[in-house]
Amino acid sequence: MKVLALMLAACSTVAMAQAPATAKAELRDVSGKSIGIVVLTETPHGVLVRANLMGAPSGVHAFHVHTTGTCEAPFASAGGHFNPETKQHGAINDMGMHAGDMPNIVIPAEGNLSVDVLLPNVTLQAGPNGLFKAGGTALMLHGAADDYKSDPAGNAGPRIACGVVIH
Repeated sequence: MKVLALMLAACSTVAMAQAPATAKAELRDVSGKSIGIVVLTETPHGVLVRANLMGAPSGVHAFHVHTTGTCEAPFASAGGHFNPETKQHGAINDMGMHAGDMPNIVIPAEGNLSVDVLLPNVTLQAGPNGLFKAGGTALMLHGAADDYKSDPAGNAGPRIACGVVIH
């Protein structure tokens, strides 16, 4: 019985040690209203970004990681796009894309959306592509669609919601 208890304790410790790193961000609009929670999970292929939006503005919106973990409305405090490899912006830009570039999201009329995006060039671990760098990082929802090519920000319109990435 004692051996079984020790084996179970050892398995539990191994399982806890292998749990993936996670982070989260609460997206708030310029008035401070919460419009969603985003959970980030380290995977072997990058960081999985799982956004659950509620009451967000409908339409097509750009969604990016920004360089600074500060979200003071109107969110210029979050800096530019997370770009540790100094590339240009956009998935269809021959010189791009930023590590923090994500596909546009389409929010339906009722403002609720659950969406998953994989960021293959970022990590929740230490290093140049780590989201927990000095100064932190933030997630940003823009007022318009990203054109996937214009540098530095894809003509994505105003910053309408922001959330600091935290442990």
